[in-house]
Amino acid sequence: MTELAAEPTFSTDGPAVCEPLAHGEDIAAHFHDFGQLRYAVSGALVTTTGTGTWVAPANRVNWVPPYFVHSSRSYGETDVRLLRVPAALAERLPAEPSVFVASALLREAYLALVSDHDPAGSPRARLLLEVVITELVRAPQEPLRLPEPRDARLKAVTDLLHTDPASPATLAELGHRTGSSERTLSRLFGSELSMSFHQWRTLLRIQRALLELANGTSVTDTAMRLGWANPGSFIEAFTALVGQTPGRYRATARAAR
Repeated sequence: MTELAAEPTFSTDGPAVCEPLAHGEDIAAHFHDFGQLRYAVSGALVTTTGTGTWVAPANRVNWVPPYFVHSSRSYGETDVRLLRVPAALAERLPAEPSVFVASALLREAYLALVSDHDPAGSPRARLLLEVVITELVRAPQEPLRLPEPRDARLKAVTDLLHTDPASPATLAELGHRTGSSERTLSRLFGSELSMSFHQWRTLLRIQRALLELANGTSVTDTAMRLGWANPGSFIEAFTALVGQTPGRYRATARAAR
């Protein structure tokens, strides 16, 4: 998902638990004057802003800072727990959207905070929120932010790839389809996104692989669905970017569910 609404809405605080989202359901572009944490108990949530896309499958916590316009899409039936973070505490977290790996302590404190309905200012709620923020500050971040272009010529190409990440089309072929030269597009990938066409498409495919693996798809089937020539090249690329093999990631994600 790459589109943001032309007129994003201002959103006030909502319930801690959203209604379950069906596969492919969209949350329109909006922003709020507080920070927001989103934890998918099941399914996965993809968050898109004007500058990038972040993927948060099960056992990951997605952070959106105050006033940051964002939209979302669910993958699989997604049960999201929302947590409001006051502006003063938000300053301790990153200035742009991020995805964190949830430790056991972070997960339990988070779920207790959003499930037990303690008043926001109660001593217990303040303590649990402090535990959540402290754990997030020290939690590892997923290094898989996918930058999104602003240039219309480049966006036409990345939109095609978002629609079909497995496409084997070369940059020249994609340029022919969108009315731009390979040389121009190659320059734009470097100057606007600070990576090559190959690097961007690989990162997109790895993001989608996170969703496939978290949903239980096998490593081999994931590799084939997303355009790798063989499972070995997929495993190599995935391990280099994620820091663990796809098999281990799949097992961890399934255990978390």
